[in-house]
Amino acid sequence: MVKSNKKKPNKPDTLNYLGFTSRKLGDFENGEKYYLQGLAIDPKHKGINEYLGELYVTTNRIDLANERLEILKGCNCEEYEQLKAVISGEKASKY
Repeated sequence: MVKSNKKKPNKPDTLNYLGFTSRKLGDFENGEKYYLQGLAIDPKHKGINEYLGELYVTTNRIDLANERLEILKGCNCEEYEQLKAVISGEKASKY
């Protein structure tokens, strides 16, 4: 994925995958940076908003997770329902 980011820099989907991979490796700082870079390009990106919200839950920043949830509100999408369940403690992150 890093090669993809060099060939086609600043694509929200690529930044989302880089953020996801970093987060899953426990590198929350870089994961958050990639997610925020992606949101700077596409603030309503569903995947980034969901995953960044999950990162915020994991790092005990529920207020920021709720901000991501608010952005997804009204999208009638799986990402909203998933993040809502993770914030409420009803579910663990599916990834």
